[in-house]
Amino acid sequence: MRILHTMLRVGDLERSIAFYTEVLGMKLLRRKDYPDGQFTLAFVGYGDGDAEIELTYNYGVDRYELGNAFGHIAIEVDDAYAACEEVRRRGGRVTREAGPMKHGTTVIAFVEDPDGYKIEFIQKKAAA
Repeated sequence: MRILHTMLRVGDLERSIAFYTEVLGMKLLRRKDYPDGQFTLAFVGYGDGDAEIELTYNYGVDRYELGNAFGHIAIEVDDAYAACEEVRRRGGRVTREAGPMKHGTTVIAFVEDPDGYKIEFIQKKAAA
């Protein structure tokens, strides 16, 4: 068994695809419209066997209440400080600057997608 994807409902599919591909550097892996069901699915990811993110756009719905149960998506990065600068350069929003996590030494940061979903950057640990 393996995890295939995480699904996020989005209010503007084109805006979300642009964020995940242009700001986070993912690829649009596939996209399919389901006019009878009135929704479109777009899958994004890095394409190297990692789990994907399914962006679901339900026709006519431009906003969702995120609730408080969902936490975040985590992405491993070589350098969290540089990743934050790159997100900012590409027009993305950094919500927690890179730095050691509270009560630990792992370097993390958080950015936010256009719908308000949190993405955590976790810096790779140096080889011992």
